[in-house]
Amino acid sequence: MDIIYFKEMITIYYNYPEYPYIGFKDENLKTPLTFPKQHQNVQPGLEYVMNPPPIFDNPNDIPSGKLQDKVAIISGGDSGIGRAISVLFAKEGADIVIVYLNEHEDANDTKKLVEGYGRRCLLLAGDLREETFSSHIVQATLQAFGKIDILINNCGVQFPQNSILDITSQQLRDTFETNIFSFFYLTKAVLPYLEVNSSIINTTSVTAYEGKKNLIDYSSTKGAISVFTKSLALSLADQKIRVNAVAPGPIWTPLIPASFSEDEVEIFGTDTPLKRAGQPFEVAPSSSSGFLHFYN
Repeated sequence: MDIIYFKEMITIYYNYPEYPYIGFKDENLKTPLTFPKQHQNVQPGLEYVMNPPPIFDNPNDIPSGKLQDKVAIISGGDSGIGRAISVLFAKEGADIVIVYLNEHEDANDTKKLVEGYGRRCLLLAGDLREETFSSHIVQATLQAFGKIDILINNCGVQFPQNSILDITSQQLRDTFETNIFSFFYLTKAVLPYLEVNSSIINTTSVTAYEGKKNLIDYSSTKGAISVFTKSLALSLADQKIRVNAVAPGPIWTPLIPASFSEDEVEIFGTDTPLKRAGQPFEVAPSSSSGFLHFYN
């Protein structure tokens, strides 16, 4: 079953884009199969090889120029939730700075999508675990666009392990440096250039509140992001800079086939009340609402 077949299989319920089940894992039809078996041996994953591709745009959205001529920096903006945010912001009139590690094909695809809405897009590849890269991002953004209105801290990695005993010190450092240290670095670099009514929006996770037995280090970073968001919001309130976080559940992004086994991928999302994974386009409006509030 190839990607083209899946694109044709997108079902619209009440004008809502959604992938149908591809079958069932057991004879009693209790465990639906949500995705074909697949695995990637690279973190944080590649969107262009996923089957089916994540749904990053809701064709029923009607843009209204709420972010006209604003400038947004989006870490992890090349794919997954980040791509959905990049596209939504472009539809609303914003220019986009996409910060990513090394997923050049995904980044260029997203750039074309943004430019398709008549907006400018700057691609910046680098390692956000290095604090100096955040300074470079800010200077490149100011040189290209002259200002910064929105920061989306969205990058992340996860490495499932059956036991805390299996989490090496290197994995622990990589997870924390990518998932929370980078948020500190980029926020510190951007903050001196944010004005009244600017916004910072952080991507945390449902695991911050529920935990996840095979994602102990990842869940810990997401808990840190939640408290980071609350504390930063209090710190910046007097400057009228809004700080929010979004805590998605299971979402079909490149991180999923890059993290889990083929058997886990084919039933991904079935442990939710809707018995399916969410799609990036379903998260993007929540990620943008913290800024759009000022322009309603």
